[in-house]
Amino acid sequence: MLSEKLHTALNEQMNFEFYSAHAYMAMAAYCTDQDYDGFANFFLVQAEEERFHAMKFYNFLSDMGYRATIQGFESPGNHFESILDAFKTALSHEKEVTRRIYNLSDIALDEREHATMAFLKWFIDEQVEEESTFDTLIRKIERIENDSNAIFMLDAELATRTFTPDAEA
Repeated sequence: MLSEKLHTALNEQMNFEFYSAHAYMAMAAYCTDQDYDGFANFFLVQAEEERFHAMKFYNFLSDMGYRATIQGFESPGNHFESILDAFKTALSHEKEVTRRIYNLSDIALDEREHATMAFLKWFIDEQVEEESTFDTLIRKIERIENDSNAIFMLDAELATRTFTPDAEA
């Protein structure tokens, strides 16, 4: 049984995951505007992943017998100075997600809520991957930032990214 504190925190994280999808849509829109369709694809796929993550929280709450409450949120940032700025913003966002997941894990641990601890383990592992992906791309972009050919090659590489929910589960 979930405490009110844990139920509320899980619900807030579900909504934050939906917000994350919007934030990545804004980054995709920036990239599209700059004619970087591959970078835009990367962020569109990221938005799909975030919606998938949100639905994992939704389904977990439902499976535990609790109602998910959908809330509104602020508009995400829509202005970026460069592709590098968009990726640095994304990494900062992922670090916030990690902080929030850790906080949820701490609450579940304190309350000895084992089902939630098991559920959150997947998200902890996912956050390691998310931060690593963004960190790696930032380092690549920093190395090639002034080389337009290399940027276009990375853009082409990112255009091939797809989302496979079965691989996520």
